[in-house]
Amino acid sequence: MRYFFDMNSRLKIDPNVCHGKPVVRGTRVLVSTILGALGAGDSMDDILEDYPNITKVDIEAALEFASQLSDYQTSAYEAVA
Repeated sequence: MRYFFDMNSRLKIDPNVCHGKPVVRGTRVLVSTILGALGAGDSMDDILEDYPNITKVDIEAALEFASQLSDYQTSAYEAVA
C-alpha cells in the first residue's frame, strides 16, 4: 500500500517525513518554508544560499504547487430553506 503522494518530480508528501507536510523531494525543506521566505521578500538566490541542497527548479515547483492550491473553483448549489 502506498502512503505517500508524489505531487510532481520535485515535491513529495510522505507521512513519515515532516509530519506529512509537502517537502522538496529528498530533503526536509518544507514547501511552506520556501513560500514564506518568498512572501517575506527573500529572493530565489537568498533561499538557495540558505538551503544549498535545493535548486531553482525546486523553488519553481513550490510556486506551482501554491498556484494549484489557490485555484479556487466554485460549484453551483441550491440554498436550503
